[in-house]
Amino acid sequence: MAKSKKKKLEKKITKAKVKPLKREVARLREALDLAGTAAPASRGPALSPLAPANGFPALPVIAGVEFAAAEAGVRYKGRLDVMLARLAPGSAVAGVFTRSATRSAPVLDCEAKIGATAGPRQGAAILVNSGNSNAFTGAKGVEAVQAICAGVARAAGVPEARVFTSSTGVIGEPLPHDRITAVLDDLAARLSPEGMPQAARAIMTTDTFPKGATATVEIDGHEVRIAGIAKGSGMIAPDMATMLVYIFTDARIAQAPLQRMLGRLTDETFNCITVDGDTSTSDTLLLAATGKSRAPEITDLRSAPARAFQDALKRVMMDLAHQVVRDGEGATKFVEIAVTGAASAADARKIAMAIANSPLVKTAIAGEDPNWGRIVMAVGKSGAKADRDGLSIRFGDILVAEKGWVAESYAEEAGAAYMRRDELVIGVDLGLGTGAATVWTCDLTHRYIDINADYRS
Repeated sequence: MAKSKKKKLEKKITKAKVKPLKREVARLREALDLAGTAAPASRGPALSPLAPANGFPALPVIAGVEFAAAEAGVRYKGRLDVMLARLAPGSAVAGVFTRSATRSAPVLDCEAKIGATAGPRQGAAILVNSGNSNAFTGAKGVEAVQAICAGVARAAGVPEARVFTSSTGVIGEPLPHDRITAVLDDLAARLSPEGMPQAARAIMTTDTFPKGATATVEIDGHEVRIAGIAKGSGMIAPDMATMLVYIFTDARIAQAPLQRMLGRLTDETFNCITVDGDTSTSDTLLLAATGKSRAPEITDLRSAPARAFQDALKRVMMDLAHQVVRDGEGATKFVEIAVTGAASAADARKIAMAIANSPLVKTAIAGEDPNWGRIVMAVGKSGAKADRDGLSIRFGDILVAEKGWVAESYAEEAGAAYMRRDELVIGVDLGLGTGAATVWTCDLTHRYIDINADYRS
């Protein structure tokens, strides 16, 4: 055998041996990451100090839904960036979306399909990619969505009208959808009921950890399971929905009541968080009910079974919402803003969000400075009704200010010590009425600038 041919053959053999080893290394890295192990710097951003101590939760299998994730190279190589979920026939799908005036092509497509007449008996699918948001991409964006939906319909065996897509990442660059359609057959072949953890990692962008939550509830002696995943770290100031969130349940409930329930709970959970005051072009929240539980169908939202299910669903949504705040870009503090005594609930929310979104308040928190004057400033700028001399402020249980001035009992040392905690509660009472609202946010550190200054680099 000629030397050149021998070398080529040896090269092929070496590649054949190395390729499966590389795949196994990637799989083991993924398993370590999902177990909560901090990834090396080359694999992504450092783990948030506010990340759940126990790592990614053990999510139950939801009968009637399968998942798969793949590396499509949408923007980066060597990372999961596409996930597929296939829903069994009979599944109901509800959704809420950003009300941004510059909504992405995938959002507009999903909005048109939610609640449409295509029969749930035919099954459904959800396809999500990270790395590129397919937003502000004009006709090319629409073409990309159409191509992906057609490809998913073929590969997963569901109607194109029941394919829901989401994209997250850089705005204003055409989505290389051919890279996504190229992995659809592989995704469909590897669909598994146990694949939700990998799906959670595939939808991440600047997130430092995958986000998951679960709850169970018993209805008439039968268990109903709920499990969800989310991504979100920056550009977080929800408006009807938030970031990307996908929740699955085996409950039996029709689309219309599921949609009403989701809308109400979104206002109480995801619409009560903020990281930086910016609403995404791609915010999407989808809730799918497969109907595979043996529990009776939920038809009356006022019934005890419906209330029990709603409470469990709210726990999952709130858990995911809080995880997004805990993973806020550069965050070191998890902050609850509780406003009471406002003239109305709407005024209470205005004030809470004004405090939560104030760069001056957030930077003071980052610096562990008990600067209550900045909270007074935020109340005043909110546009809500306020009376300076009726205002009181608390840091946790510490009364800081009241009756238009610092409280006589307040000691700066106590306030400074409280601000060194990782989790803070700032209470504001207006003394005007019964309006109340609670929102959650994080601090603003230089790391936020570092992340966003070179986001596209």
